[in-house]
Amino acid sequence: MKTKAILGLAEVNAVLDAAQREAEANQWTITVAVTDDSGELLGLRRLDGAAPMTAMISAQKARTAALSHKETQVFENMINEGRTAFLSAPLEGLLEGGVPVVVDGRVIGAVGVSGVKADQDAQVAKSGIAAMR
Repeated sequence: MKTKAILGLAEVNAVLDAAQREAEANQWTITVAVTDDSGELLGLRRLDGAAPMTAMISAQKARTAALSHKETQVFENMINEGRTAFLSAPLEGLLEGGVPVVVDGRVIGAVGVSGVKADQDAQVAKSGIAAMR
């Protein structure tokens, strides 16, 4: 029988707290979402002033990163480089800002952030993930 790491409540809260600190340090109003490896939402935090739609977008970015095992930046780049057929893929959240959580070489979840520029969303997501280590 195989075993796998999972994101428990302590890890989800650590990610959310660290992402919030990173965003607040930069005066960014964002929403951060954390999912398990199947893309199901484990936690979401919308900072004061973040647009309501950032809640949906951050969750979609996290889900896409979890299911694909890739940063969502890969998909945004693919589309921007002309592979527009990928827009018909059955995924939402194809914009930069979704990052898989990898432990021992296995994806155990993902973090998605929405609210600022694409690279800033990714920066916040990666700051959240770094807090688990």
